[in-house]
Amino acid sequence: MGNIVIPLARRLAILLLTIVVATTLLFVLVHASGDPTDGFLAPGSPDEVREATRMRLGLDRPIGEQYLLFLGRGLTLDFGDSWRNRQPALDLILQRLPATLLLSGLAIALATVGGIVLGVGSVVINSAFLRRLVRSIAMLGLAMPAFWLGTIGIVLFAVRLGWLPASGNEGWRALILPALTLAAYPGALIARLVQSSLIDVSTRPYLVQARAKGLGSATVWLRHALPNALLPAVAIVGVQASFLVGGAVVIESVFAYPGVGRLAMQATSDRDLPVIQAFVTVTIVLVALVNIATDAIAAAIDPTVRTTSELAASRG
Repeated sequence: MGNIVIPLARRLAILLLTIVVATTLLFVLVHASGDPTDGFLAPGSPDEVREATRMRLGLDRPIGEQYLLFLGRGLTLDFGDSWRNRQPALDLILQRLPATLLLSGLAIALATVGGIVLGVGSVVINSAFLRRLVRSIAMLGLAMPAFWLGTIGIVLFAVRLGWLPASGNEGWRALILPALTLAAYPGALIARLVQSSLIDVSTRPYLVQARAKGLGSATVWLRHALPNALLPAVAIVGVQASFLVGGAVVIESVFAYPGVGRLAMQATSDRDLPVIQAFVTVTIVLVALVNIATDAIAAAIDPTVRTTSELAASRG
């Protein structure tokens, strides 16, 4: 029981520390950039209106008091109302979150399946040309910026060919371009990693012994080689999934996708601190949940991963 409680306590402590650090940085950056009311009040607003707004938002209080109140809201998930929209900041985030989770989930699924299929296929088929092709595709996917790839996709498939919509989220067809664009980088990374891992394990003694016992090629690859080769890929999938949850801002902007990332970008432009804080805190919690799920999947693939982490926790 202690082996379970200790890692969970450490994760919770790290989560709280991350929220505190991120919240502090947000507070400092927003206030260091000038008067926060400049982001949502019309230019040339009377001084009386500006001062009344500052009093309503508590911006007239000492900076230390503002920070403690701001930090307390972050830790209790009570972020207050949006400075611009005057709606609960957390509600605004939660309204847009399902759209972002759908896009990010579809993208990581495409990246995982596509990356594993390409990586495994290039090694199992044992074709030098196919291996070089997969390496080239992976390097291309890693090198292309997401905004550039998304723009090319819009011009080609939406404007020229008219096959897919260029923006919005009406229907499944509207998800294809942004999901493929978002999946390009992690898919290329997973494909390259799976290919390298399979090539590395293909000469291990236990695989040579398995072949010597007369096991079929499919059994050797799927039962003995693939589980060991997938462990690094699982870790990468977890990292990339965490990145996609909080990093879909660019793609949502390119495709005018009504997700939480686009809302956060607008809030940043408006210096809407409660919405930014709600977005960052929710993203941190989601990333922590993704990391826990990744560890569980890795432990299911290889029980020694769980055993090692438990031993380390018990010794710590």
